[in-house]
Amino acid sequence: MSNQEERDCIILQSLHSIKKDERLVNPSCVRATKRDEGACDQTKWAHASLKLFACGSLLSLRLGKNQEEPRQIGYALVPMIARGVMLGPDQPVRLHLLDIPPAAEALNGVKMELIDAAFPLLKGVVATIDVIEACTGVNIAVMVGGYPRKEGMERKDVMSKNVSIYKSQAAALEQHAAAGCKVLVVANPANTNALILKEFAPSIPEKNITCLTRLDHNRALGQISERLNVQVSDVKNVIIWGNHSSTQYPDVSHATVKAQHGEKHVRELVADDEWLRGEFIATVQQRGAAIIKARKLSSALSAASSACDHIRDWVLGTPEATWVSMGVYSDGSYNVPAGLIYSFPVTCRDGEWSIVQGLSIDEFSRKKLDATAEELTEEKALAYSCLS
Repeated sequence: MSNQEERDCIILQSLHSIKKDERLVNPSCVRATKRDEGACDQTKWAHASLKLFACGSLLSLRLGKNQEEPRQIGYALVPMIARGVMLGPDQPVRLHLLDIPPAAEALNGVKMELIDAAFPLLKGVVATIDVIEACTGVNIAVMVGGYPRKEGMERKDVMSKNVSIYKSQAAALEQHAAAGCKVLVVANPANTNALILKEFAPSIPEKNITCLTRLDHNRALGQISERLNVQVSDVKNVIIWGNHSSTQYPDVSHATVKAQHGEKHVRELVADDEWLRGEFIATVQQRGAAIIKARKLSSALSAASSACDHIRDWVLGTPEATWVSMGVYSDGSYNVPAGLIYSFPVTCRDGEWSIVQGLSIDEFSRKKLDATAEELTEEKALAYSCLS
């Protein structure tokens, strides 16, 4: 065995039952925990035992005869974690898998596959329908699921379902997670789901509750890479501002590309502001819908990969002079209303994120930032109305 202690990883499925007429897609959380309860800085994590937890219906192929096929984010995610994509190539992990009782058999099948894959870093798998067993002592939670909007449903109906889900999931984290638990919410509406979770898990610091906009960030990098015919690794510092929705603002005002004689600004190299302010933004905003149209299923591989990127950079740190996009609790930076979970450019160090300050915001960008903040403010009000 390596000189590092193993880290336990938990993949949970849904934390609530599904009625006959309800189809729950993606109620997933993934989260990680140390056995020793010390501080969560990068150095100490390197030798800690870590549990990772994901809750949702993502690992099972079907929840019932008439159920939709759930998106396979969780199924794509667990081998990435077991292979070290999320926490590094030298970090042993233990996976705990949680699902609802109807999916227990399928969940056990996932456990068998993980064992059969013989991942060197995987030191154990627990498949359970007991949320307490799954959640106890975890340090990183990735919430991959929520209630999808179905035909005929009003927006408030969908929000009410997700408020109920995230209220209960927050209670489980509040009662059973380790001190310093880090949370990543993936399920839509991701920003507002994260906000609800924060409200009902007050012992978890607000800086430890985030939502995924790294998928949008990576999509923006990919579009610039394709446009300029350069390696995606040579593009950096795009920004996703705001909500993980069609109002998000993919911004390349400060983005650069590594060139032969130093870095050059994306705007200079593209030399087409009409494309950057039109087709580029729309493509990133609507990429999820385009993937659903093409494969008849939503993004799974790219979402799982982006979740790994989010957690890895948060825990291990971002490269020098490079920022990434994360949905975090707004402190009023860039005149964004405080108290929203809003996507900002951030850098990470020693397990903590910090919003990048001092970036210039032109008039076009200001309008975009305000528009997505307005939508999040409306979502917040709607979610709180569901609570009452």
